[in-house]
Amino acid sequence: MRVKSKHLIEPEAREFIAALEPLTLSRERLPALRAAAAQSRSEQQRPPAIGVTVRTARAPGVGEAPDVPLIFYAPTSGNMSRAALLQIHGGGYVMGDAEGEAEWCEWLALSLGCVVISPEYRLAPESRYPKPLEDCYAALTWIHNHSQSLGADPQRIAVWGGSAGGGLAAALALLARDRGEISLCFQCLLYPMLDDRTSLAPDPNEFAGEYVWTRANNAFGWESLLDREPGHPDISPHAAPARAIDLAGLPPTFIWVGALDLFVDENIEYARRLIRAGVPTELHVYPGVTHGNILQPDLPSSRQCLATTLNALKRAFKE
Repeated sequence: MRVKSKHLIEPEAREFIAALEPLTLSRERLPALRAAAAQSRSEQQRPPAIGVTVRTARAPGVGEAPDVPLIFYAPTSGNMSRAALLQIHGGGYVMGDAEGEAEWCEWLALSLGCVVISPEYRLAPESRYPKPLEDCYAALTWIHNHSQSLGADPQRIAVWGGSAGGGLAAALALLARDRGEISLCFQCLLYPMLDDRTSLAPDPNEFAGEYVWTRANNAFGWESLLDREPGHPDISPHAAPARAIDLAGLPPTFIWVGALDLFVDENIEYARRLIRAGVPTELHVYPGVTHGNILQPDLPSSRQCLATTLNALKRAFKE
């Protein structure tokens, strides 16, 4: 198939994108892909950033579920009534781990002066919906219940996630609203994976999803999570947040996405519906940007995206 969006990629990213090895997901390849990622991470291990204390804990699982391992990061100095940010890693629901996003968590803790907690939620297809989401809810409950010992303000708990982590963050916000046990003050969604129907769109965006995260990988990720074909009529909005009929009562929301990202249309539509539901919503769409651009943080778009995101979180935590 002819590539249509190559000329639209921001110039500074073209060499990086061209050098990326295409990712092809399947049940057979997952073990090797996960092992390669773990090996790469172990080879790049480094001490925690100066000024950040890193600890581990375990959140009791929901019901009979196993405990959820947590990594939490706190500034070594500053206000002892800090905001708390639940940071959920990405990976298409089938890959990734909490430790792999340590640098982002340290950066957030230092930049915001907040406590950052990252849960090691179970991955699909071994653990399908609702298990990954319930793990995230267990982590949220742990933060709320331990806010005093964490030096965190229980009224200022936010959730952050990118890609599948953004999808889980959005689903968690819906679940927290519906259960009515814990209130989130903000949801920060970076190119979130929200809609299982995107790969089946009859009139797909021909300029989106050609790089990094493709329609085929997206379909695999959703099928792994749902244990059924994407697009099935009986899909819970707590699995695919775009399926939610009522978005009223969700916390203020920040979304950013690249114009060449497969998720651009579903993200724009979700933001539109949030606005129509009376949810304070900020949406940024960056031209020339593919999925996961912050993997190369020195790109002009990445610097702009991260600065904008940081400002949004600072405003949310001051309110």
